[in-house]
Amino acid sequence: MSTPSSQSQGPASPKGADKPRRFVFLLLDKFSMLSFSSAVECLRIANRMSERRLYDWLLIGEGGGLVSCSAGTTFKLDDDLIDLNRDDTVLACGGLDVQAATSKKVLAWLRREARKGISVGGLCTAAHALAMAGLLDGKRATIHWENQDSFAEAFDEVELTKSVFVVDGNRMTTAGGTSSIDLMLKVIADDQGEDLANAVADQLIYSSIRTDQDTQRLSVPTRIGVRHPKLSQVIQIMETNIEEPISPSLLAKEVGMSTRQLERLFRRYLNRSPKRYYMELRLQKARNLLMQTDMSVINVALACGFASPSHFSKCYRSHYDTTPYRERGTRGTRLSV
Repeated sequence: MSTPSSQSQGPASPKGADKPRRFVFLLLDKFSMLSFSSAVECLRIANRMSERRLYDWLLIGEGGGLVSCSAGTTFKLDDDLIDLNRDDTVLACGGLDVQAATSKKVLAWLRREARKGISVGGLCTAAHALAMAGLLDGKRATIHWENQDSFAEAFDEVELTKSVFVVDGNRMTTAGGTSSIDLMLKVIADDQGEDLANAVADQLIYSSIRTDQDTQRLSVPTRIGVRHPKLSQVIQIMETNIEEPISPSLLAKEVGMSTRQLERLFRRYLNRSPKRYYMELRLQKARNLLMQTDMSVINVALACGFASPSHFSKCYRSHYDTTPYRERGTRGTRLSV
């Protein structure tokens, strides 16, 4: 599938008007089409609503030929990894198996262009590519919640957040999906004012614009389908204490109830014990790490609160009907959006 040239988007800027701001989209293999298209559509609609060519864009990638998104659709690139102008903005677009899609050539190109002072962003899992290039060291960043565990293990020099998007100086990252819209609406508002950004949101039927203060995941009550404040509080404590699990008695004490009351609460609303629910959270993190990182099975076990690799393997097999070692062998279908 070829894409229309950015030069045909919207009427030309009036004589004497500022030069259009150019966004250079670096499309990595198996990139998320939703994250990419959401960003481009914001730029296109901004041009249309303003009746000026405020923005141009260019699609590039290693080799400059064709690239496929995670849905299998093929895009024709405009160019290879070319030299850019200092006032360009790079938005790398990631998706499935971003580690494999981030080649040494891509990393070298990102570092070279960043040295010019260019603004660089990562949509969806492309934050991983930016971190691999060292462009997020000492910066705040975000990435899709499914990739947070592996990212945190690999890049401890990056201040990882759970925000929908993050802008830290000339670095931008998004959590994936429709979060590209929120980032681009902020960019448009900063460039052209909130009236235009709101007009773009209206065209997109996007009625709830999020900021960098919004978190990407649904609230605990929404996710579990239960609105019970103490139950939600306990689950939040569990989710933030995976490596060093807290006993049910201490969890109960934390929310001001007895262990027996906590047991009844979990049985009533979730049909499982607190211990079982906690175990499932830990095993889910373990699966993410096995599928998305090169961590040894032993280190994955330790990161998820298992002191013994044999106990970890037994629990994993009981829950997923396979061993951690066999799971590692299915990495061709790594989790990602």
